[in-house]
Amino acid sequence: MSQITGLGHVGIYADDLMKQRDFYTRVMGLTIADEDLEGRGMVFLSADPVAEHHEFVLMKGRVTSDDARVIQQISFKVGNIDDMREFKTRLEAEDLQIERIVSHGNAFGMYFFDPEGNRIEVYYKTGYPVPQPHGDPIDLEQSDADLLADAKDLLLTKQ
Repeated sequence: MSQITGLGHVGIYADDLMKQRDFYTRVMGLTIADEDLEGRGMVFLSADPVAEHHEFVLMKGRVTSDDARVIQQISFKVGNIDDMREFKTRLEAEDLQIERIVSHGNAFGMYFFDPEGNRIEVYYKTGYPVPQPHGDPIDLEQSDADLLADAKDLLLTKQ
């Protein structure tokens, strides 16, 4: 039987395409791989355009009521815990409220909202296969070693 090998990309509609474009490039650090601002109103974004043309697409024309919930969350993987600390600093500089920073055991996640209210997660995979759901608050001021030791301890208590 054919199987999915992974998520290719996610696309979302935007009320203010240019504001979202600015946020995802300047704050989140994605690169514009291609765009058609005047015609279809699309921006193709990638963390690594050489390896993957786009993982994320913005398109003008959100057409939902203000209270509609159409996205549960969009998660972006980072390579290390210092990347999470850097994103925390960037978000605070933008006066964006961080909803929570937690250890899922298998990952550390930081949750916040983009300028149009979509929940975003930046996460680091710990490598510990902790059963889900789980989410203990963590302090990114702790050392990497302490954070990872706590995640490993969580694995041992959840088995």
